[in-house]
Amino acid sequence: MKKYQMTNQTAEAVEKSLRTEASEQRAKDLSRFFKTGKGDYGEGDVFLGVSVPQQREVAKGFTDCPLSEIARLLESSIHECRLTGLIILVSQFKKASEEDKKKIFEFYFKHSKKINNWDLVDLSAHKIVGEYLLGKDVSVLNKLATLDNLWQRRISIIATFAFINKGQFNKSLELAQILLHDRHDLIQKAVGWMLREIGKRDEKVLIQFLDKHAKTMPRTMLRYAIEKLDEKKKKFYLAR
Repeated sequence: MKKYQMTNQTAEAVEKSLRTEASEQRAKDLSRFFKTGKGDYGEGDVFLGVSVPQQREVAKGFTDCPLSEIARLLESSIHECRLTGLIILVSQFKKASEEDKKKIFEFYFKHSKKINNWDLVDLSAHKIVGEYLLGKDVSVLNKLATLDNLWQRRISIIATFAFINKGQFNKSLELAQILLHDRHDLIQKAVGWMLREIGKRDEKVLIQFLDKHAKTMPRTMLRYAIEKLDEKKKKFYLAR
């Protein structure tokens, strides 16, 4: 039997299980790492101090948690509740029928403003949004990329990781252009990361993008994008 196998598949039971693994020192460290201070991107986020492996272990006991209870987890001010809720949701999506995948996809979008830190986005966007949209109309990602909400914009570009893994680069490149001059470093890093992933699979595609945009793209984005290039190419683009 799993350590946290629960008959009570509720948000309260998830939080209770997480609290058994809480660490005050880790909570302090995570609060600093995720920038929860006044005016920072993670302002107001609360941490129990539970590691991601521990959260994954907790999630294994709540695989049947209904969407209504996952919604309650996403409404929580506690970071680990939201992340564990998403871990459960990703697990459910993988095993779901096409009809239920659609429900999970729509649920994700409905609650996307609550997926409000970079790790929450990075763990889930490509595994739910990206995977669901493979072979479908992806114009919704363009809409997300133009919203004021930082996390919804990050969801848009990270979702395309699923396409990149299938050798499909066009949507990632299109969104990279839309987000090319985004002022937030968390978007610049996300775009650079997706460009780097494209380059790892087809360097020529990355080079074509860089030749067109390297001069004007933010330095942070550029550095992320060129990380896997050889030193000569890195120096060439950094000097432009």
